[in-house]
Amino acid sequence: MTAPASSEPTRSIEVERKYDVVADTELPDWSALPGVTRVGSPELRELDARYFDSAELDLARARVAVRRREGGPDAGWHVKASAAEGRSEWGWPLDAGEESAVPAAIEEAVAEWARPPFTPLARIRNTRTAYALLDTDGGEVAEFVDDRVRGRAERTGAETSWREWEVELGPAAPTSEADREAFFAAVDAAVAAVGGRPAASESKLGRVLGH
Repeated sequence: MTAPASSEPTRSIEVERKYDVVADTELPDWSALPGVTRVGSPELRELDARYFDSAELDLARARVAVRRREGGPDAGWHVKASAAEGRSEWGWPLDAGEESAVPAAIEEAVAEWARPPFTPLARIRNTRTAYALLDTDGGEVAEFVDDRVRGRAERTGAETSWREWEVELGPAAPTSEADREAFFAAVDAAVAAVGGRPAASESKLGRVLGH
């Protein structure tokens, strides 16, 4: 049965870079990043996300993801889609619907890409350690997360695990395109210095599905 509709979602744009690293890669030195003067204390988060799609994988083909995630500060139902600036994300609270039924409000939000029924596609569990990269005023220039991920493709049973990093711009991030590019160039250099490389897959879901 379709879950009832909920209130209007929160809306945001994610601007981030992802990197592949091996299990024992040391954390980068962020001291050379533009605008960053200190790194906040590590925050451990245990995340458990379940993804849904139509039988024909219409959402995956449109590069749209529907998920229900428990754990962390943004626990809830989410729709993520490509946007010019990065990735757009719409969010609803966990109680917007039952654990195994995509809420009606989300079905409406993705109607241009796919129609229900939506069934489980993947489960991704992630032990995340998050660090705030802060400026002199304590503003968050970016968030760096160190992810140790376990994924299962629900329709094939295939399982995989890996480690990856993400750096996402925060409220105190540079505002101009040129300054943002300079910031991420410095991030790329810091990651490369410890042996990391740009992620081979643009999303965790894509990696679990072999895309």
